[in-house]
Amino acid sequence: MLRDSDGRFLNLDGSTPQTFSTVIQWAVVDRIYGRRRRTPKTAPVPSVAPDLDRIAVAPAPGQGARLTWLGHAGWLVQLDGVSLLIDPVLSETIGPGVRRNVPSPVSCSELPAIAAQLVSHNHRDHLDLPTLARVRAPIISGLGHRSLFDAESLSCSELAWWESTNVGPVRVTFVPAQHWSRRGLFDGNRMLWGGFVIEGSSARIYHAGDTAWFAGFAEIGRRFPGLDAAMLPIGAYDPPWFMEKQHLNPEQAIQAFVDLGARSFLAMHWGTFKLTDEPLGEPPVRLDAEWRRRDLPGDRKLVPANGETIDLPANGA
Repeated sequence: MLRDSDGRFLNLDGSTPQTFSTVIQWAVVDRIYGRRRRTPKTAPVPSVAPDLDRIAVAPAPGQGARLTWLGHAGWLVQLDGVSLLIDPVLSETIGPGVRRNVPSPVSCSELPAIAAQLVSHNHRDHLDLPTLARVRAPIISGLGHRSLFDAESLSCSELAWWESTNVGPVRVTFVPAQHWSRRGLFDGNRMLWGGFVIEGSSARIYHAGDTAWFAGFAEIGRRFPGLDAAMLPIGAYDPPWFMEKQHLNPEQAIQAFVDLGARSFLAMHWGTFKLTDEPLGEPPVRLDAEWRRRDLPGDRKLVPANGETIDLPANGA
């Protein structure tokens, strides 16, 4: 695990993640001087009413996996009789001026019994304390998060990169990402960021968390061959000078998918919150154009609607 001389986490290549000064440059200075792309704060995003009967019980061992997109990076992942939440944000707002563009497809009371909540890192669009506290299931996250959850009386297991833990018959491994972390003014990169590989008896799934493109995708694919699905972010990429150090654009997300060697691409991290400067509806348009340019199989790209459930057959059958 790489850290700087002050004990703060670094990316796999030793790079220093995003600094407070660059955040201020983008969020404040560039706005004042009119350097940022102006786009609408809302946009139509496909949404469906969730099939609550269908998600009430997780698939049994040997029956593959069931994935439901809850908006942004939030997923309900069900396999081997186990229901997991990843980066659940069911609140209507994640901070002053940042409200959902589309409503949460489910309430906490409509969820099935949740065995664990997986949190990729501490940014508020991924770690939503009100949602986590309402669900109350144990949390799995990266090193450094326990004190945050202890303050809310929430159980937390911490993992370093490549470390694993079991949730019943399901194995969860925390894997590297190219990102950074900050919750307050003085805790920059004190909590480790990453993604997750979730393995059951007949399905192996990857969730990228928040990440830029990095050589680690190929290493994840090498360590976990035969990924049935890769949940990859496609939004929050503009302006490139700032965002490409921490987020994928649609074209880079496709390259990550190729590097991982996964069977299916599932798009996420777009359309829910207006975080950056591109239009909310642009990411899937760019994704489709690049997919066609590369002449990739059309049935391997899935862009679910908000609230949509996708069943993955056992081991890619």
